[in-house]
Amino acid sequence: MQIVQYPHPTLRHKSKPVTRVDRELKSIVREMFELMYDARGIGLAANQVDWPLQLFIVNLSADPDDGEELVFINPVVSAPKGISVAEEGCLSIVGLNAMVTRPEQVHVTAYDLAGNKFDQTVNGLFARAVQHENDHLQGVLFIDRVTESAQREIAYELEDFRIDYSSKRDGNEIPDDATILKRLTELEARYCQ
Repeated sequence: MQIVQYPHPTLRHKSKPVTRVDRELKSIVREMFELMYDARGIGLAANQVDWPLQLFIVNLSADPDDGEELVFINPVVSAPKGISVAEEGCLSIVGLNAMVTRPEQVHVTAYDLAGNKFDQTVNGLFARAVQHENDHLQGVLFIDRVTESAQREIAYELEDFRIDYSSKRDGNEIPDDATILKRLTELEARYCQ
């Protein structure tokens, strides 16, 4: 398993609600935490590891020996309040950062791997992480939320990502879109119906 990089098509694939949690999915979540820590991130969505499920993880400390490891399955984010502008980056667009405006506070409801409900109002960095990861599940990236002038500023860097991706695909390091879609469909049939 690895973190897929922009513009991998799974990053734009709208994730499906999870209806089944099995041993393999629990193992995938454990591996997601390991990948997130290795990359020094604080959150990671399932579609960032090429899984089309409404699931993301967060540990605000970015440290396996510190903070709290949280798993959000089928999250619903609501009740936005306030405005916060801060720099964001993404483990699927490594090295690219931009200022993003988001609500300062949101309410999130989700389930953990054991089926326990998480129902909390969060703010600050926690709220930003939840919104950023939840966006991933909708096929939305932080680069979609930056101002028009910021989009122009990062356009060349994004083009470099597209060129690198195309080169890897030409070298058969990344499957074609049809193969990726087939795999996503199979996973959805297993975990989302």
